[in-house]
Amino acid sequence: MPRRKARLTSEIIKEFGVQLSIFITGRVHQNQDAQDILQDVWYQLSRLTNMDEVENIGAWLYRVARNKITDLYRKQTNDLLEDYTYEAEDGTIEIRDILLLDTTNDPELALYKKAFWEALLIALNELPALQREVFVLNEIDGVTLKEIADRQQENIKTIISRKGYAVKHLRKKLHYLHNDLNKH
Repeated sequence: MPRRKARLTSEIIKEFGVQLSIFITGRVHQNQDAQDILQDVWYQLSRLTNMDEVENIGAWLYRVARNKITDLYRKQTNDLLEDYTYEAEDGTIEIRDILLLDTTNDPELALYKKAFWEALLIALNELPALQREVFVLNEIDGVTLKEIADRQQENIKTIISRKGYAVKHLRKKLHYLHNDLNKH
């Protein structure tokens, strides 16, 4: 790295380092992630070939930091609903008890979660089989509607329609839970 660029980079780090660190730390859950993101930002800065052409280096740094934070959250995997569901012998979707456990020790939340999952499973099981299959494949298994259409050798519009009907039914059946949650 030429001396001028190294000096300029060093000045930028001194000027924005603390503020950028606070910005990142306030938006991620773990300090290690914040440190990694900050290092990624400085690495991106060091890789800039046209640093003089960047009109507002502060805005550029914060944009890179926001993008890195977004990338972090996209990479994090949450437990998938499919990990906790199974199809019973009669074809109904059932849920494993572990999903109903409340790790926050909040009894009210535990009751709400239990009620939600019970209502969701009942509503899913009320759906016609083809609608339920499209909804579960798309929302739980993460299969695209196009892939479902290809698998079932159906028109994409038919698959979209089935999913739409399923969503309307589930919204109608679970609306009271949504309203109850918003009261608190």
